[in-house]
Parts: sequence; structure tokens; C-alpha cells
Amino acid sequence: MINRQEIISAIEKHRIIVIARGLSREELLQTAEAMYRGGIRLMEVTFNACATPSDEETAANIALLSERFQGKMYVGAGTVLRPEQVELAAKAGAAYIISPDSRREVIERTRELGLVSLPGAFTPTECTTAWDFGADFIKIFPNSELKPSYIKALKAPLSHMRFLAVGGVDLDNLHEFMQAGACGIGIATGIIDKKLVKAGDYDGITELARRFTEKMAQC
Repeated sequence: MINRQEIISAIEKHRIIVIARGLSREELLQTAEAMYRGGIRLMEVTFNACATPSDEETAANIALLSERFQGKMYVGAGTVLRPEQVELAAKAGAAYIISPDSRREVIERTRELGLVSLPGAFTPTECTTAWDFGADFIKIFPNSELKPSYIKALKAPLSHMRFLAVGGVDLDNLHEFMQAGACGIGIATGIIDKKLVKAGDYDGITELARRFTEKMAQC
């Protein structure tokens, strides 16, 4: 049974969610192990809007990771666009649901099933709407188009909201985003470097994870 407050506290504590997409099952497992060794405790496995792999295959991967890392790492589902995907992810053991947008039916189904909701939003109106629907965190997306000052500007009138900067965050600007008011980040290729994965260099993945977790600890 998912403990919502435990998950919320874990996100606030660890502050780095690593986004995994486009990996085979074996690559996913080895990458997760490598990231765990580097200190990562939050991982997002994404659905594919083009259904390749299928939603069922993605849910199976979430289930595999949730079981393998139970009590060690929190696994969530990403690119969740429909309530049916929320249900699949919940059955697979996902702890949180992340979306690129703020669909009311997705947020409400997430909360109905007792999971933590992290929808995507960009403008103040979108952020407020998502929060009113029941979001626990707001994923600022696409953050890669923004400067940290944008989150600072949002945070001034919307200080009751928890913002995650997703996209465009690296080791050089991570501290700036956190100082601006982000409570965490979402990151993909900065840690899951596909070249390292293809080369089987999982120690390299561990090192990238360690650099980010150490940098975050300084924020």
C-alpha cells in the first residue's frame, strides 16, 4: 500500500527524479542499479505516446523495478496522458504519476488511487489549475526554455506550491534552479547517457549519478 506522505517526503528529501525512456528491460535494470549505487532514489519510467513499447510493457517494467527496489528506490510512471495509464501504473506498483500536461481526469484518478501527482504546467494559470485539481507537485515543463528566474517569479505569488524544474538542468545551473525556489529537478540524459548505456559502461552512469547527488547535497 502506497503511503502518500512518505512519497511526498521522499521527493522533498532526495530532490532528483531521473527519467528513463527508450531502454530495453535489461538496460533499464542495469541502469537503475547503477543509478542507485550513485545515490539516486527516485526514478521515472515513461509511457510512450506512440505505444511502442505498449502501455502493458511499460507497466511490466515499472512492476519489475518496483519489486526489485522495494524499500530502496521509489519508482514512478511518466508521460501519463490517460486515466487508464494511471490505473496500469498503480497496479504495477508506481508510487507517483508524472505528466507533461495537467489533465484533470489524470490528476483526479491519481489521487483517487492514493498516488502522488506531478503534472506538467508552464504558466501561472496552468500551475494554479493543476494545483486546484489536486496536484502535489507542479512539474515546470518544458523548463529547458527557461531561466531560473522564471521559477523565482512563479514562486513569489504561488509560494504554497512545490515546483520541479524538468529539462535544461545540469551540474552548472542546478544550484541556481534550487536557489530560485525549485524543490527538485527531473533529469534524463544528464545521468542516463545513452552512449554509456550502449557501451555497457554502467560505472559511468554511477559516476554521473554521484555527481548530481553530491551537487544537490550542497544546495
